[in-house]
Amino acid sequence: MAYETLEARSLDNEIGERAAQNTLAANPLVGVRGRDIFDSARALAGQVIRNPGSAAKQYLSFLGELGRIATGGSALAPDPKDKRFADPAWKESGAYRALAQVYLAWGGALNRFIDEANMDKRDAERARFVISLFVDALAPTNSFVGNPAALKKLVDTGGASFVHGLENFLGDLAKNGGLPAQVDTRNFAVGKNLATTPGAVVFRNAVMELIQYRPVTDDLYKRPLLIAPPQINKFYVFDLVPEKSIVRLALDGGLQTFAISWKNPAAAESDFGLDSYVGGLEEAVDAMREITGSEDVNIWGSCSGGITTSAFLANLAARGETKVHSATIAVCLLDMAVAQDTTAGIFVTPESILAAKSASRLAGVVEGRELARMFAWMRPNDLIWNYWVNNYLLGNAPPAFDLLYWNNDTTRLPARLHADFLDLMDANPFVNPAHLDVRGLPLDMRKVDMDSYVVAGVTDHITPWHGCYNTAKLYGERSTFVLSNSGHIQSLLNPPGNPKASFWTGAARAPDGQAWLDQADKHAGSWWPHWLAWIKARSGDTLPAPLTLGAADYPPLDEAPGRYVMES
Repeated sequence: MAYETLEARSLDNEIGERAAQNTLAANPLVGVRGRDIFDSARALAGQVIRNPGSAAKQYLSFLGELGRIATGGSALAPDPKDKRFADPAWKESGAYRALAQVYLAWGGALNRFIDEANMDKRDAERARFVISLFVDALAPTNSFVGNPAALKKLVDTGGASFVHGLENFLGDLAKNGGLPAQVDTRNFAVGKNLATTPGAVVFRNAVMELIQYRPVTDDLYKRPLLIAPPQINKFYVFDLVPEKSIVRLALDGGLQTFAISWKNPAAAESDFGLDSYVGGLEEAVDAMREITGSEDVNIWGSCSGGITTSAFLANLAARGETKVHSATIAVCLLDMAVAQDTTAGIFVTPESILAAKSASRLAGVVEGRELARMFAWMRPNDLIWNYWVNNYLLGNAPPAFDLLYWNNDTTRLPARLHADFLDLMDANPFVNPAHLDVRGLPLDMRKVDMDSYVVAGVTDHITPWHGCYNTAKLYGERSTFVLSNSGHIQSLLNPPGNPKASFWTGAARAPDGQAWLDQADKHAGSWWPHWLAWIKARSGDTLPAPLTLGAADYPPLDEAPGRYVMES
């Protein structure tokens, strides 16, 4: 029994780690329409017709490989990193080994045809994505017969795993729109074992709540820190659990720490746009200045919150205001040309943008569940088939991971902000000055002049690190770029203690990311202590911690984590 518990925990960890690489924080705001899939499949079929020689070559190559598989002479083997084929049976059993080789030969032939087809880069990427959907779906591990681990558990449990899997399947049909559940939600509650750092809401408006956290040190730095989260997810990824809390990191470092919790908008708030959120940031900053007595603040923005923060800073610069002293920008793409090179971006066209805008305008909001569904099909092995096997074939409950709970605690996006984000793709205003007005003034990043700390992850496919380096370049020569050896959310939640962690640092003065990396300094461990030292040096003098939160004009309204985070 103890062994089974340990095995289940290990499987939970593996599933959770794979899914954590693919959080919703930079979701596809356009999505992949059925028509896009059909058009790409039709284009691929057209290539087969126009290139019968290449198609025949790959077909004959596939037949030849089948012959080698049948005679035991095939050298094909799954990638050792492919967890689908980790069970020893794939090596020890001749039948399973042959099944895996047939699957690999088939998928390889399809991808080689695309390599040789005379398709432009974008059409080839779309075709490869469409093929990957079918190849991934038809993996032998997605069926009982083709999954030795599932068959073994079926026998070992006397059929109980099948019954549990069927119960999970029927439950997901009723409650999760037919997609496998990613997390066991029974183990978590916001304000109970998530987002538990003490504090109070000291300001609230229609767009956001401002949370001030209770100090834990006797002395505090005078210049406070504001954390601006994405609008696409709830804010408590910054205060997930104590050992993974950026809020607690800042408090332990003696920083006066504030965080914004955006309202989860309903259709009535459909007109909340980029201007609304930039205005919310300024109101938060003004409240912090009044509460702390500091003339300016430091700010941290991540993902879409980094986009909003950058628009806010450009607007301040256009007005000649100096309310913000420094900026930390994490896993954020400002150069939208890079965003269109991601998996989500390859299907972005004027027609798909118009369709996405029309749909959100009609509904008033974009539902977070729908964003999550679209995003899941961007990474089906990690976000669909991974759970299909665990929940249905093995009959396990989905993993109980705090990060996955947060990722599934989705929010809505107001139609106006959705449209504004989509407009960024066309105008690319952070790169092209004066192509977008923010609160009545042209956005021009060249006017932003402050120290900045820009963070990215080596294995981040959502906001690729070369693109995040472009973000650092847009902040100018006073920008420090930090590259973590991890993925999207692991780059953000990077507490000390991981022996495998490392990061690179350096001024963002090289012409491109690779040139920067060639001369950057490498460090062992987490980048959090490096950032803490950086931000302390920009936080002014120290003073005794206040005995109470808020101020006369900003009295505490509710205990942290506030009301807005509880809205579903």
